[in-house]
Amino acid sequence: MQDRKKLEKLEKISNLIRCYSLAMSTAAGSGHPTSSLSATELMAGLLFGGAFRYDLDHPENPNNDRLIFSKGHASPLFYSLWAAAGVVSQKELMTFRKFGSPIEGHPTVAFRYTEAATGSLGQGLSIGVGMALNAKYLDKLPYRTYVLLGDSEMAEGSQWESIQIAAHYKLNNLVGVIDVNRLGQRGETMYGFDVKAYAQSIGSFGWETIIIDGHSYPEVLDAYEKVCRSEKPVMIVAKTIKGKGISFLEDKNGWHGVALKKDDLDRALKELGEIDYSVRGEISPPENVKAQFVEPQPSGAITYPMDKPVATREAYGRALVRIYPQFPTMVSLDAEVSNSTGAATFKDAYPDRFFEMYIAEQNMVGAAVGLARRGKIPFVSTFAAFLSRAFDQIRMSVYSDANIKFIGSHAGVSIGQDGPSQMGLEDIAMFRAILNSVVLYPSDAVSADRLVEEAAKHKGVVYIRTTRMSTPILYGAHETFVIGGSKVLRKSDRDLVTVVAAGVTLHEALKAYDELKEQRIPIRVIDLYSVKPLDEATLREAANSTDSIITVEDHYSAGGIGEAARSALTPLTVPVYSLAVRQRPKSGTPAELLDYEEISQRAIVSKVKEILRSRERQAST
Repeated sequence: MQDRKKLEKLEKISNLIRCYSLAMSTAAGSGHPTSSLSATELMAGLLFGGAFRYDLDHPENPNNDRLIFSKGHASPLFYSLWAAAGVVSQKELMTFRKFGSPIEGHPTVAFRYTEAATGSLGQGLSIGVGMALNAKYLDKLPYRTYVLLGDSEMAEGSQWESIQIAAHYKLNNLVGVIDVNRLGQRGETMYGFDVKAYAQSIGSFGWETIIIDGHSYPEVLDAYEKVCRSEKPVMIVAKTIKGKGISFLEDKNGWHGVALKKDDLDRALKELGEIDYSVRGEISPPENVKAQFVEPQPSGAITYPMDKPVATREAYGRALVRIYPQFPTMVSLDAEVSNSTGAATFKDAYPDRFFEMYIAEQNMVGAAVGLARRGKIPFVSTFAAFLSRAFDQIRMSVYSDANIKFIGSHAGVSIGQDGPSQMGLEDIAMFRAILNSVVLYPSDAVSADRLVEEAAKHKGVVYIRTTRMSTPILYGAHETFVIGGSKVLRKSDRDLVTVVAAGVTLHEALKAYDELKEQRIPIRVIDLYSVKPLDEATLREAANSTDSIITVEDHYSAGGIGEAARSALTPLTVPVYSLAVRQRPKSGTPAELLDYEEISQRAIVSKVKEILRSRERQAST
């Protein structure tokens, strides 16, 4: 039986939180107050009922429990909770959704108590998986991760990816709370108030489920006590009322994302009755457990014989093993293709730093966000084509300041006979579009190895595109590569055309150089291994000293290397020609496909000669 005084205080806190949630939304003129009202007891009971452990003065404390609002539109509730804890003022709450305020429309890490940016539904539980994996298997800390979920977002496939993997890894430190308030944005959700349907589905995956009345503090507090004793991940399935506490809002459709007008706010506050603005909730302190610290050590040397071709995907795995001593917070996540991406090499060397995420790319990226937010450097690998499934998670990771490295193998038509379903042909464009991202495309094992190391050093999102087929070694073991750089591999004072390439097509360009050299047609060849940021200075120098630029890429023309180079050279008048994948790919040998798409040695030679013939015709007229 719960202590009566404790319950009375929690009721006062709920009233205050409801008042704040309504008032701040009205002040902003927008927001989701009704979605906040339905989960008020669920979250106030968590933070102030004794289960949640947190050091309010030090949000960075590694022992703090973690709270993620996957249901990010309930941000008025989220911010009001911290106000009820005494760390956010009423004045700050009234800056909700105003330009420059950290109290944003959906939570971002601009607000110091936000664990990860949310609001794009179906992502919070995956992030929670990453944080729970970190606590249980890496840092070995006692904190729990709690995730508030909306019933609408349970239709997202990413939720079920998360539910499966959490059971697989036995994450008994992960707690989901579904706010089953029946109403979504435009009407009733798929299951309405059928809480048993949620519980049965989730329980079938190996979770413990607890069905409660989400507005009954005795049931809420009892559920959190049970959580602490469970040996499984736990999902609390709470039946709630959208707009709870305000008669003209309760269980009414049409109020989603609608802030009350001033008159309606006055009516609502009268219904709430007396508000105790002085009441504050108390949060229990966390345990004081120190995570194991590993002192960084120097990386090993690169060793690749110059006479043996190596696939850059293989070099990726070897690079992870080589640099791990220097970056001991690294972890590797792979989508059940580690024997193809090269990540298996790291798995074999450091099995406790590798997480098999199976074929569930959205959850894999979300979990990487959670790991990154707990100080790890996740290297996330799969086929380049399949990362497109997780674009939303990748996009959102930026707003969490997540330090993640993505590796897409099997890129381009050069993978050969597997055909178009396996060919990453949009990946460069996709990652170039990400704010402040870095896009790297190594052409041999040495450059791949070095660029993996550079990616580990860099803070932020990095994408490395690797190749299925083995390619010749171009660089010595001591060659250096920097983000934003390039390599001029062939150059003379008489160069007529510059060919800019990366990856497989760089080797085609070098073969074209040799063929044209025999015909006394000098060309310049640039390895544009850093696609974003570009080495604009080198490109401009080439544009000023040769008549034309040809870009060659095993990627669709839209958003690829050609457009990147053309953008960098926009102020100049030099012609820029783009050889790229322009026809619908099909199965075939790599050589057949490179010829078919006109990105091969033969196509480059043909394009150079076409440009020279055109120049000669112009000169003769």
